[in-house]
Amino acid sequence: MQFLKEQTNFDFMGKRKLAAIFSAVLILISIASLAMNGLNFGIDFTGGTMIELGYQEEADLNKIKATLEQGGHQDAVVQTFGTIHDVLIRLPIVEGKDMASLSNEVVATLQAAHSTAIDVRRAEFVGPQVGEELTEQGGLAMLYALIGILIYVSVRFEYRFAIGSVVALVHDVILTLGIFSIFQLQFDLTVLAAILAIIGYSLNDTIVVFDRIRETFLRQRKGSPIEIVNRALNDTLSRTIMTSTTTLLVVISLFVFGGEVIHAFSIALIIGIVIGTYSSIYIASNAVLAMGVSKADLLPPVRDDDQEVGEDGSQV
Repeated sequence: MQFLKEQTNFDFMGKRKLAAIFSAVLILISIASLAMNGLNFGIDFTGGTMIELGYQEEADLNKIKATLEQGGHQDAVVQTFGTIHDVLIRLPIVEGKDMASLSNEVVATLQAAHSTAIDVRRAEFVGPQVGEELTEQGGLAMLYALIGILIYVSVRFEYRFAIGSVVALVHDVILTLGIFSIFQLQFDLTVLAAILAIIGYSLNDTIVVFDRIRETFLRQRKGSPIEIVNRALNDTLSRTIMTSTTTLLVVISLFVFGGEVIHAFSIALIIGIVIGTYSSIYIASNAVLAMGVSKADLLPPVRDDDQEVGEDGSQV
């Protein structure tokens, strides 16, 4: 990354129209997939049965998962719960079976493949009504986050920057949801938490870029808005690449070593970091330019009492 130490001069905004078309196509595909296929909601949203089991020795999650699949429970989610001896099994609603019979069947299947006794700690049913409430509350959480961001950026910068940041965040959320819809990846509460984290990450990256754009507008006397935005993006390029790379390394480690339970969570973060970095450059900045931002829009307002004072104390 030797080039990061040198002054770069990439023409980011020269490709802004191509980037806008590319993003528009991806958003249309994502919306179409969400409309036709929807999201593959986990039992956090659809309802189902949760069974907590206690093993005398360390629980082998892969073996438990394989045993359940052989017993006809392919959609079971298996994870440790508390200690390495405690296991939480989550199953979707099965037509024609109540919670008691389903939990007894699962325990019997696992016990038949295990030599020592398995302790059933609890078995609970999460109804679809709870799932509907979680879906509604999750959507409201994202909506409130976007509204709060719009207000914050409007106060800190200027309304064009606020709109640009929200456009970029909506772009990131729609594309992330679209990928989950297209590939039918399971969408549960951990993925919802990842999307909210993506909003925060993308906003932080966008604000850094906007800060530099504002500073460059006020510092650089000559140059068109496109040239000034390009200069600002090049000035923040090294910071953007280093931040994105180091964050991706951590999230990829979670995906590789974190186990199946957080795969969907880490996938959502990987997608969000890549899309969020792209949107900070090509969506947020592009939107600000499209709304015609100029140096005059960023200058502080002149007050009536802000007049020059001569050497004798008289106002000029």
